[in-house]
Amino acid sequence: MSGALLWVVAGVARLYPWPVEASEQLRDALAFLDGEYDASTVVQAGYGAGLVAVCGTSVAVILVPGRLRATTFVLGSILALAVVHLVHATPKVAATARRTSALGAAPDLVARAVLRMRLTPAPERAGAFAAQTSDGVLADALGAQVRRGRHTGKSGLAAFGDAWSDLFPSLRRACSLIMVAGRTPETDRHQLLDRALAVVLDGTRETLQSFAASIRGPVTALYAFGVLLPTALVALLPAAGTAGVVVTPLVVVVLYDIALPGALATAAVWLLTRRPVAFPPPAVTRAHPDVADRRLHGVVAGVGMALGAWVVCTRLLPVWGPPVAAVGLGSGTGLVVATRPVVAVYKRVRAVEDGLSDALELVGRRVANGQAVEAAIDQVSDDLGGPTGDLLADGARQQRQLHVGVHEAFLGRHGVLDSVPSPRVRGSLALLSVAADEGPPAGSALLALAEHVDDLQRIEQEARQQLTPVCRTLTNTAMVFGPLVAGATVALAGGISGGTELAGGEQTLQWLGGPVGVYVLVLAAILTTLSVGLVRGVDTELVGHRVGRALVTATATYLGSYLIVRAML
Repeated sequence: MSGALLWVVAGVARLYPWPVEASEQLRDALAFLDGEYDASTVVQAGYGAGLVAVCGTSVAVILVPGRLRATTFVLGSILALAVVHLVHATPKVAATARRTSALGAAPDLVARAVLRMRLTPAPERAGAFAAQTSDGVLADALGAQVRRGRHTGKSGLAAFGDAWSDLFPSLRRACSLIMVAGRTPETDRHQLLDRALAVVLDGTRETLQSFAASIRGPVTALYAFGVLLPTALVALLPAAGTAGVVVTPLVVVVLYDIALPGALATAAVWLLTRRPVAFPPPAVTRAHPDVADRRLHGVVAGVGMALGAWVVCTRLLPVWGPPVAAVGLGSGTGLVVATRPVVAVYKRVRAVEDGLSDALELVGRRVANGQAVEAAIDQVSDDLGGPTGDLLADGARQQRQLHVGVHEAFLGRHGVLDSVPSPRVRGSLALLSVAADEGPPAGSALLALAEHVDDLQRIEQEARQQLTPVCRTLTNTAMVFGPLVAGATVALAGGISGGTELAGGEQTLQWLGGPVGVYVLVLAAILTTLSVGLVRGVDTELVGHRVGRALVTATATYLGSYLIVRAML
């Protein structure tokens, strides 16, 4: 947690000074997240936040008109309970999401251990190699178990499989097969190693297929009750007013800007925490040498777009139009500009990964025929071309200029892989450095590695294909269909109500576009985050880029559909 969040948690926890009891699940979750607060502080913070909500509810009950006090009291009480539960459940949800997201690295991790076993049949050494050549939660857990096993005499690889068996049983089976392969004669060892990798790949495939099938129903319900029904009800609000039902801005804001977004966010979190495996993008940070800091540019571009949108929409739309346009187009543009450098590095790293299997195949064949690894890399860089060929050429050039080996050129200090934060690429080239010491016998291992990389890329592609129909529905709804229907229904509602006042002389529905516009923007952000998170995990930069695009498209669609339908009335 950041320093600001830690300060907030500590401050809110002081509002509830009485003793509390924390559950074991919460303690485990905070330990996994490396939290700086103990579970009791988090529990106190939850109750403290609930007290704040209760106080806010009491003030609201006093201030609102008499006929709305009962409704305000009920809604405030529900909100207070929801706040307490949210604070208490957030660490457990975050820990579960982090663990499931980490499992996307399981096939790569097992593949590296299997390939290391082909060169040296020592399971613990293979486990240490797999952990050292990767980053992330799963690699850190494997490295910790291997180190712990050295002092206890127990197998760190087996303990690692057992620790993650509740979320991914196939990982434990794969680790067990690797352990057995270390005690098996060479004639049968390779079959067991192939079986270990096949087990984790099949487990990943089956798990994702089952998950993709299971979420179709919830996503359909989310689409129907969170998008279609609320937008359709907008057109019925004039009829509700003529029937004597009170429709005030407060009611619409509470329903469309608080209740519905809260329900959508809860459903999205529920789906994300049940995602069994994710394939996150490369771990690119702002410290990457190829990532220019465009956050200030994003702020400037966002503010400029917001001001321009406000000026233009002042002449085209009612009074609610300029604020909606400024917020949607301004924030969306700012996010796109600020995150574009990181996304560009993502694409380059993916391009390197796409050519990795071909590079390993070519290098492996040359090594099997007796050529040195260093010379094979140099020749393959000329034959291959593309981003992967360029990477190998940079490494070969660094070998010649600095007179260093494969490991130092690619993985050493200031190695060429400093700008390619891909565990798959780093692990594969780490095996190349090992092969440089083994000579021609390592050629077959490199050829097997090329085949395994193909398998890993295939399973990742299959995973995306399994989730593509669901995620495409979410994305299209967030960017196009939801805003399109919402804009049209707001125009219809305004046209039907005309200038007439509603029951009780409240006010007309000409203000309706504002609350519904906020709902459209929140809908775009939530559904896009869910769509990205189901496949890639909740990566901040990638989510920010996709949400920015969604906000721009949704805002333009919402306002455009409103103008078109209004012109037709």
